[in-house]
Amino acid sequence: MTRIDKLRHYWHYFKMDTPLFLILMGTSMFGLLMLYSASESMGLIFKQIVHFALAVSVMLVVAQIPLYLLRHYSPYLMLFGIFLLLLVLLFGSSSGGAQRWLDLGFMRFQPSELMKIIVPIAIASILSEKTLPPQPMSALGSIAAIAATVLLIAKQPDLGTSLLIGASGLYVLFFSGFRIQIIKHNKWLNLSVVFGVIIGSGYVAWNYLLIAYQKKRIMTMIDPSLDPLGAGYHILQSKIAIGSGGLLGKGIEQGSQSQLNFLPEHTTDFIFAVIAEELGFLGVLLLLFFYGLIIWRCFVISFESEDTFSKLLGASLTLIFFTYVFVNIGMVSGLLPVVGVPLPLISYGGSSLITLFVSFGIIMSIRKHKTPNYLSKF
Repeated sequence: MTRIDKLRHYWHYFKMDTPLFLILMGTSMFGLLMLYSASESMGLIFKQIVHFALAVSVMLVVAQIPLYLLRHYSPYLMLFGIFLLLLVLLFGSSSGGAQRWLDLGFMRFQPSELMKIIVPIAIASILSEKTLPPQPMSALGSIAAIAATVLLIAKQPDLGTSLLIGASGLYVLFFSGFRIQIIKHNKWLNLSVVFGVIIGSGYVAWNYLLIAYQKKRIMTMIDPSLDPLGAGYHILQSKIAIGSGGLLGKGIEQGSQSQLNFLPEHTTDFIFAVIAEELGFLGVLLLLFFYGLIIWRCFVISFESEDTFSKLLGASLTLIFFTYVFVNIGMVSGLLPVVGVPLPLISYGGSSLITLFVSFGIIMSIRKHKTPNYLSKF
């Protein structure tokens, strides 16, 4: 065998989807470039490279796991995840007024990151046991599992993460064909009831569930000038950075908002504003093009899979990735409240990056493991 043949052999052995892998690497390299421009710190870049290497290694391992194993052990994964969330409420480590971490001595671990993967796996497993659309009992069991997880994470408090994890479970229900039909043969009455529930839920949440700082974030989203030096400062500076970039941007390391530290969190949650300021509208389009390719490839893999569980899980993980992109860009642009969601593959951070690459590893496993009859393995 030639060296190229050997490389292809080992590449196929590792079960990596080549198009998706190349797109992820290209987007990540773009992220490292923008991270260096935003921070001008080789130390931070080195740490992110370490995070990136660890995340890719985890993706490589996850891609080797056949999907029938994830489906078989999904109830245990869900129970383990809920157990960890209960430990956080009882013995968790606090920081900034939130109790979200377990202190292991050598590191702090955030169990809610695991639930971003466990919840869609568990719900896809429940719904794929029978024919679709799901029966009412399967749907109610799924909703109960989602609600329990959301409430435990919201108690930390971490409303943004709890809503995103709740959405990850609801996406599986959406792809399963689940429909809410309260009143038969009258879609307008059904819509009226649904809207009434949404409005009522919003009223209850505002008056009884949301705490003061969460309400303040919503109000500053509507009008950042209400507190220009406090809660509205992030959004005002972010809008200035995005608007000043124009078509072509000011150039790498030339952004005034980031380089002069007017823009808070410019290496993490608000790095999209740095991209818009330094690379302009065309740079933003390039980033969105990369994201579009990732989403397209993941949907292709999911819809070409051979079984219901893989289709539901792959499609929901893809839609979760889109949600993270949408929420971060909407947050930075002032269209959504600030909820602390990093920009995927771009923002500095380790735990969110590893979680993201785990989901891509699962999608690669869907592509490479063709096992339509899971239960025959046990």
